[in-house]
Amino acid sequence: MFSINNFIPFEGSQGNDDIDIVAERGAFKVIEYKRDLSVYPETAATAYFSAQMNVHKRQVVCDLSKSNVTLQAGAMQWTIGNVNATTGVKGVGDFFGKALKGVVTKESAIKPEYTGDGLLVLEPTYKYLLLEDVADWNGGLVVEDGMFLASEADVKHSLVARSNVSSAVAGGEGFFNLSLEGRGIVALESFVPREELIVMNLQDDEVKIDGNMAVAWSKSLRFTVERSGKSLIGSAASGEGLVNVYRGTGKILMAPVRKF
Repeated sequence: MFSINNFIPFEGSQGNDDIDIVAERGAFKVIEYKRDLSVYPETAATAYFSAQMNVHKRQVVCDLSKSNVTLQAGAMQWTIGNVNATTGVKGVGDFFGKALKGVVTKESAIKPEYTGDGLLVLEPTYKYLLLEDVADWNGGLVVEDGMFLASEADVKHSLVARSNVSSAVAGGEGFFNLSLEGRGIVALESFVPREELIVMNLQDDEVKIDGNMAVAWSKSLRFTVERSGKSLIGSAASGEGLVNVYRGTGKILMAPVRKF
């Protein structure tokens, strides 16, 4: 039995009026600090104007009584209650498979799995935190490198290869991306807020994007890189050159600006 005061309300615990719960799905809550109060005189002005421009500290809080949780390595900040950590590795073959995924997707090779019925709180970040239900993504979603933060344990992690070599070299992407499939909620870190992400739903159609601005897309979509025009001269005349093309049925989340 435990209680927590001056944090978020939890089974009768007293909350903090400077912390808002801004999203909640499955085992995850996303909390946001309205103001950064841990400042010095020389940093107070920066903290004030940062808050005005939606620059806030954010954290993911995981309720393990609802689901076991798999994390990006190093993401845990603190736990309370009955919480146990395992490597999530199920043998030598599984270890080498996870190591390969880590090398080609820029994610941690070993993602620890947390079990129990206590609370798990992740490290604070100034990035924006997205909670996505894998079931909403037409068989699974593929995410941009470095976006994965956490998932419910029933979500399966695998690699998805590019449709062709040009997709990796010319499209500004790696040869592989992390694919999340099965059932459950995933927490992703985004460099733009959800309010600015453009949502595209395709039904046997296509989207062409100049640059790697898609941050997540359905695994069912086929990704290639092609000339923007029908010929080299046409591409040169348009000033666009090569574009990323997504075809089929599924969904895309696209940032309005390139990652800085």
